[in-house]
Amino acid sequence: MIYGVNVVEASSKQTDIEVLSFRLGAEEYGIGILTVQEIRGYEVPTRIANAPEWLLGVLNLRGQIVPIVDMRLRFNLGQVRYDSLTVVIILNIGQHVIGMVVDGVSDVVTLAPEQVRPAPALGGSIDAECLHGLGTVGDRMLILLDIERLMMAPEMGLVSGTSDTQLLAA
Repeated sequence: MIYGVNVVEASSKQTDIEVLSFRLGAEEYGIGILTVQEIRGYEVPTRIANAPEWLLGVLNLRGQIVPIVDMRLRFNLGQVRYDSLTVVIILNIGQHVIGMVVDGVSDVVTLAPEQVRPAPALGGSIDAECLHGLGTVGDRMLILLDIERLMMAPEMGLVSGTSDTQLLAA
């Protein structure tokens, strides 16, 4: 699903979808625009003891404590560098606010159903259940993530009740 629209259903109903495209390493990804609250420049979060490497810590965002996940580390994309292009995408997922660090944000893309293809079954650091498919825009290919499923996964431990890392209250 991309912000509540199942890609297969969207194809049959001829519904366009809007995604925010961003870069992680050499690849471009897309997430449903309706999950995005804001985009911020990178700032060093407060580290949490015994947290996984990819969970950088938390930020105080206007009085709300927000866990910050570095997606490059989460996807095992090698050396991570924080520079002026590094940004944090603040997501609203259910009743939770989560930040994700990416290499940069590209643009908002509208994809017609014929531009979205099912993702092939591949091994790797991204669970196939967290992929919606592949979107094509000209010569660009976007890996479409089910960011809600990814962030709510038990192994992420970001939502109360999913693991011992319970950072967010239910």
